[in-house]
Order: sequence, then structure tokens, then C-alpha cells
Amino acid sequence: MPDYIVRDINLAPAGRLKIDWVRQHMPVLNEIRAQFEKEQPFKGYRVAVCIHLEAKTAYLAEVLRAGGAEVSIAGSNPLSTQDDVAAALAAAGLNVYSWYNATDEEYKEHLLHLIDDQPDIVIDDGGDVVQLLHTERTEAASRVLGGCEETTTGVLRLRSLAKQGELKFPMIAVNDAYCKYLFDNRYGTGESVWSGIMRTTNLITAGKTVVVAGYGWCGKGIAMRAKGMGAKVIVTEVDPVKAIEAYMDGFHPMNSLEAAKLGDIFITVTGCKDVFTGVHYERMKDGAILCNAGHFDVEVNKPDLLALATSRRIVRKDIEEFTMKDGRKIYLLAEGRLVNLAAGDGHPAEIMDMSFALQALSARYVLENAKKLSNEVYVVPKEIDDRVANLKLKSLGVDIDSLTPEQEAYINEWNHGT
Repeated sequence: MPDYIVRDINLAPAGRLKIDWVRQHMPVLNEIRAQFEKEQPFKGYRVAVCIHLEAKTAYLAEVLRAGGAEVSIAGSNPLSTQDDVAAALAAAGLNVYSWYNATDEEYKEHLLHLIDDQPDIVIDDGGDVVQLLHTERTEAASRVLGGCEETTTGVLRLRSLAKQGELKFPMIAVNDAYCKYLFDNRYGTGESVWSGIMRTTNLITAGKTVVVAGYGWCGKGIAMRAKGMGAKVIVTEVDPVKAIEAYMDGFHPMNSLEAAKLGDIFITVTGCKDVFTGVHYERMKDGAILCNAGHFDVEVNKPDLLALATSRRIVRKDIEEFTMKDGRKIYLLAEGRLVNLAAGDGHPAEIMDMSFALQALSARYVLENAKKLSNEVYVVPKEIDDRVANLKLKSLGVDIDSLTPEQEAYINEWNHGT
């Protein structure tokens, strides 16, 4: 019998409308679903999905179930679960363990329920489920054939485990696929972060100084969108090569302490901790807005902000005001959690169509090749990346060239002569 822990099962009809809406805008997953329904690759297997539980993720879960899987799902962040979507999946017969604004204890309990369903395949976002499988639920890890990881933070954690020789099952780094980071990390994050900021603050971006901390693919997307909306963009980095890249892209790389004096909006997207701390808050101007687009809520140091503030209050939904001793006010969005999901709907459906297509096909790859794979972190096979790209082009009505046999021979020949 299906099992669930959701806020209110009666919200299911509203959640179903959201899922049906994104399904209409995810043609790549729709094509994969049709194949899965015919071939039933996951029949007899259990798949655990731990990704931000909103409509696009819900549709991925339904695609996996269409392929025969018994699916259990939990949200990968306490503030990104949409209760109506969770209810819709529960009403549809999936095992669902998640609700919005879960406490740390409730969040962990939800993930443990997910693991206790004894999954064969794990699809993780940030690495929390894999971490529990390597600590508190090691007995369940022996059943896991392998899995996939959605985001940069999770891949870093997996590679650390693998480097220490402690990874208990093979994992596919979906985040590192071309069809993921080139589009999801850059265009998806760029759009969804600003959507979250603007719908939360209702303030204009043009003319403001935006400080983007971190110039990886997510940071590039955020900076590009800010520039397009008329902002002046400063980039802070610890990597000298990325700092030069930001400079040549038309932005202003700068030490974070200097940037702290100039910024109107600060966005962290580094995957590290303590990007902005007390020494930065002491320099920020009155009205500065802080938000985070990294996976964990440790990039904006909240204890330092609390220690410096004489008072705090909620001034709008998802906006907390901290008053400093000198009267300056600093605003924190979405408790320092992922602003695009905690204060928004996440990436656009067309972007997640490609990312979740990679997840679905990579999960199938793990299932079919588990006996050949070692306990390592693998890149997404090129044929999967190319298949998703070709399906996306097909959905756009775009036809591209292919190499002739003579061209193939030419590019594979080292001795072209003179």
C-alpha cells in the first residue's frame, strides 16, 4: 500500500494542475515516458527520488513509475517542497515523505522514510540521502545498485567519498553532463534566481549594483541575467582563471570586502560556506539585500548576522529585516536557502525537461550496467547526453547537419599532409 507523510492530502487537485501544466512543456521527458511505458525497464525495482519537490520533479517521478518503478520521493530542501504537489503524488499512489518548512528533525525523518523503502536506485540532489546511506542506514546501502546526483554540491560530496575509497555504490554525476550544466546551471539558474528575487522583493534590478559570489556556470547565468536587466555586476571569486573570465565577459571581479561596500543585492552561488560574514555585513550599505543560490544555507553566515543585529522582523513573505547597531538595515531572502526554490518555482519547465531526461536515462543506465560498474563517480555517457540534445532539437523543430563519411575520416586522420 502507498505510504505518505504530506501536509494536507486535500491539496492534491491543485498540485495535479501544476504537474499537468509542466508536462505539456516537457517534450523530451514525454518521449522518454512513451519508451519507458513500452519497455518497462524499471519493473520490479524501487527508485528513491530526493530532489526539490515541485511540479517538474513530480513529473520525473511519474515518468519513472511509467517505466515500471516503485517510486518513493522526498524533497531535498525544507523550503522547496510544494505541499499541493506532494499531495498530488501521494493521491496518485506514490510514497511521498515531505512538507514545506520542515524542521531539521522532520526533514531528516522524511529522508530516513525514503531510505527505509529499500531503494535499488537513488536519485539525489545535494547528497543528503547518500550521506545517510553511508552513516545511519548502511544496511540499506548494500541493496543499492547505484544512482545519480543532480547538483554541484552533491557531486563534490560524492567525489570526496570516492577519493577516500568509501563510496558504497556507483553514482552518475548528472550535474556534469553538457545538457545539464550548460543549460540548467547557466540559463535555468540565471532565470529562476532572478524570478525568485523579483517576485519576493517587487523591486527593480536596473541601475542597481549586483554582487555575484562565484563565477561557475550558475554564477555566469545569474550575472548574465543581471546585466541584461540593466544592473552593474561585480563578481567575487577565489579562482583566478574564473576571475579573468568574468572580467572578459564584461563584469568587475573584486575582493569581497570591497564589493561589500558597493552592492545593493548580493547573491552567493559558490557551494562553499561563509562567503559573506560579519566583516562583510559591517561594510554593507543600508538596505542591502542578501540571498543564496547555492544548495545549502551556509553561504550567507546567519549566526554572524544575528549577532550584529539589534532587532529582526519579517517585513514581507520570505524577507527578513536585520537592524544593525548604527541603524542600517540588511535584508535576507528565504532564510538564506535556495532563493529560486524557497521563494520561487525553480527552473523553467523547458530547462528541467533536459536535466530530468538525463536523470531518467542515467538511472536506466545504472540499472542495466550495475554489474559492470565499480563504486566510483561516473560521467554521463556521451550517447545519453547526445540523445537528450537530439530529442530537444527535435522538439524545437530544428534540424542540424551530420558529418559525411569523408569528413569523419578526415577528422580522425592525423596525417593530412601539406
